[in-house]
Amino acid sequence: MILFSFTLNYCYNMKPKIEKSEEEWKKQLTPEQYKILREKETEIAFSGEYFDNKKKGTYLCAACNNELFSSEAKFDSGTGWPSFFTPISLDNIELKPDETEFMSRTEVLCKRCGSHLGHVFEDGPLPTKKRYCINSLALNFKEKKSN
Repeated sequence: MILFSFTLNYCYNMKPKIEKSEEEWKKQLTPEQYKILREKETEIAFSGEYFDNKKKGTYLCAACNNELFSSEAKFDSGTGWPSFFTPISLDNIELKPDETEFMSRTEVLCKRCGSHLGHVFEDGPLPTKKRYCINSLALNFKEKKSN
């Protein structure tokens, strides 16, 4: 009964995948967001809106508002991009090998819409030792309301 309940809740809470044509994405996103989210570009370090954001809240995919990272997992990596040691849920992201730019990395994508978010590296802080290095333009921020 517990397994059935877990499976039902898991399936019920999953958001459907979003599939759009590239023309639809171009209409929805700014040209800068399109370059990062759909063409896998990288914004210039220290130029993004969220690399130094200290507010409490949730970081969402800029393309589909899928919840990706909590401010509680954010840390200052000194790299100039928002960095997190863990996502809200591994079910919300997808990891893929990336052999471009003459290096071996792991790409981070939004599992709901397939948008490129950034990369994950093995040089982060405890407890995960991961550094999810994410482009600000790939994110929206929902500030936590004070009670």
